[in-house]
Amino acid sequence: MPPENKRNPWEERLDAALGVAASAILFALMLITFADVVSRYLFNWPLRGAFEATELMLLVLIFAGLPLVSHADEHVTMDFIDRMLTPRATAALVRAVHALCAAVMFFLAWQVWIKATRIAGYGDTTDVLRIPVGPFVYFMAAMIGLAGVVHVLRVFVPGTLRASQATT
Repeated sequence: MPPENKRNPWEERLDAALGVAASAILFALMLITFADVVSRYLFNWPLRGAFEATELMLLVLIFAGLPLVSHADEHVTMDFIDRMLTPRATAALVRAVHALCAAVMFFLAWQVWIKATRIAGYGDTTDVLRIPVGPFVYFMAAMIGLAGVVHVLRVFVPGTLRASQATT
């Protein structure tokens, strides 16, 4: 690995742990879907709450991945402006974009947190399994906020400027 791409040991451990967790969630999703389809079509007996469990696991999987994607700087990017700029201007643009992303993430986290407070206050639950929805919405807000923190860090420690490198 080139020196500019050297990662801290804690980053590698965190990536490995989160990779195992994501794999476990995906495996559980696969098992639930398989069991639901088999029981539904062979025995005419759908798995109770399978749809709700799938929704909640997808929520956790997607929102837990948001800070990781931000940290790895793997968001979808367009580089048509970068090609016209000097390396110094490109670095400034990447930092400005990270600052804008951080501001948007913090705004979204704030709005989702407000919504989570309302949902938790109402005591909303899923229809079949009666799982409280509030903690999941708080989790969404926390992960969006964490992604905002990652973008703030990228303003000051931009890494390898991967966002400005052409991928095509």
